[in-house]
Amino acid sequence: MKILILGAGGIGGYFGARLIQAGADVTFLLREQRKQLIDSGGLHVETPQGHFSVQPRTVTAATVRPEYDLIVLAPKAYDLDDALVSLAGADSRGVLLPFLNGLDHLRVLDARYGRARVLGGVAHIAATITPTGAVKQLSELHRLTVGPRDAAHAVLARAFATLGAGAGFDSVYSEHIEQTLWNKWVFLATLAGMTTVCQGSVGEILATPEGEALTRQMFGECCAVAQASGYPITAEEQNKALVMLTLKGSAFTASMLRDLQGGQRTEHEHILGDMARRGQQAGQPMDLLRLAYTHMAVRAAQAGKS
Repeated sequence: MKILILGAGGIGGYFGARLIQAGADVTFLLREQRKQLIDSGGLHVETPQGHFSVQPRTVTAATVRPEYDLIVLAPKAYDLDDALVSLAGADSRGVLLPFLNGLDHLRVLDARYGRARVLGGVAHIAATITPTGAVKQLSELHRLTVGPRDAAHAVLARAFATLGAGAGFDSVYSEHIEQTLWNKWVFLATLAGMTTVCQGSVGEILATPEGEALTRQMFGECCAVAQASGYPITAEEQNKALVMLTLKGSAFTASMLRDLQGGQRTEHEHILGDMARRGQQAGQPMDLLRLAYTHMAVRAAQAGKS
């Protein structure tokens, strides 16, 4: 299986490097500056267990060719359109495997390539790029879940999951990948909404008189959207999410808060805005999520990053 990974950021860089360690045929599609950095010094990965480096094959938008079986997409949701432009030299063949937050990317990819060419993927990892260009894993969580959205690609999805299982990270195959996407989105929208509007960690929010009640209310709003959309969150999944969202003393925050505090552009439109809009279309009030989304929209406008 020939794999092309678009970008070498927190998701693509980490999991791509792990796959290369395991002997997989991986090439990175990079911007010229990132390509020069990696070509000259390798791709460095820092983990809680230690550091390692790989020397991957790299191409740019000008040199990439349609020779890959699987194309992995892991840009920020707001960068998807630009990413697809850079992919133009390679996208006439192969199946696409996106690891983006929210669900709007599936609409975009299905419209452009057809549902039969788009797998479903969910990434669970906290990772960032250091000032030196290394990929830094921030916690021990590192899981990819993949699954087919068309029966024709069940074999390919299973093969990728099997490849990942031997690459040093948690790799899961799902027959119900769109439900898995909803499970993550409901959790992430609540985490991002609460930590950004409160400007604090889960533990700091829970330490206030109303923190837990408001967290549960926002989570309930998001669960109602999933229910109305035909993807109800099971009691088991709700309990798992709420354990993390209501853990007293937890330092857990959403990457959206880290991006906001670091002056970076955020995915508020795709994580908060899209969830709020879907809820309103389904007749749900979405009061707390709309507040969180409005807060982020104002902050983005103030920073000129909307």
